[in-house]
Amino acid sequence: MTLVLAIDTATPAVTAGIVSVTDGLATLAERTIVDPRAHAERLTPNVVAALADCDKSMADLDAVVVGCGPGPFTGLRVGMATAAAYGQALGIPVFGVCTLDAIGGATAGEVLVVTDARRREVYWARYRDGVRTDGPAVGAAAEVDTTGVHSVAGPPSHAGLFGLPVTGPEHPSAAGLAGAVADWTVEPEPLIPLYLRRPDAKTLAERGLA
Repeated sequence: MTLVLAIDTATPAVTAGIVSVTDGLATLAERTIVDPRAHAERLTPNVVAALADCDKSMADLDAVVVGCGPGPFTGLRVGMATAAAYGQALGIPVFGVCTLDAIGGATAGEVLVVTDARRREVYWARYRDGVRTDGPAVGAAAEVDTTGVHSVAGPPSHAGLFGLPVTGPEHPSAAGLAGAVADWTVEPEPLIPLYLRRPDAKTLAERGLA
């Protein structure tokens, strides 16, 4: 059995799960806590709890998959740094995927997937039967073209901004993250965060104070 640790901290949901990717996707255990201010505090306990829930250990893992955003700088840094550390310590590959794909891959029809980008904006991508056709991008909800879209997936607080039926999933799941990996047999690309815009924090030079 090929066991994968799937984690994501690109949204307010801190997700960690153990997925078998042999002959399909089977979630053996999953822990998700929605807490936008506690990614660092919640992620490792979620990983440990998920392993305990399915009676597995770190030594049983064959790979790690992590959501690379789009998402806020701080949240992404927590998940991606943790995934890289696990991969290095265990000597196993780490696969990075688009967090929106982990949601959109579980949808059917013409669907818009959105997550909170703050600043009254959303991260978004469009999907047709689970396959991304546009995005990811960031912008105000009013500026997103929804022509032909039948429903919106993501947290209801933001999916509900478009005046269309709201569907699930609300957050990326462990199986969704694993399902976003195209090929487990190839060497994974280096992890690259999908920030889509510069972080809120600026250096002294950028603020003209240096």
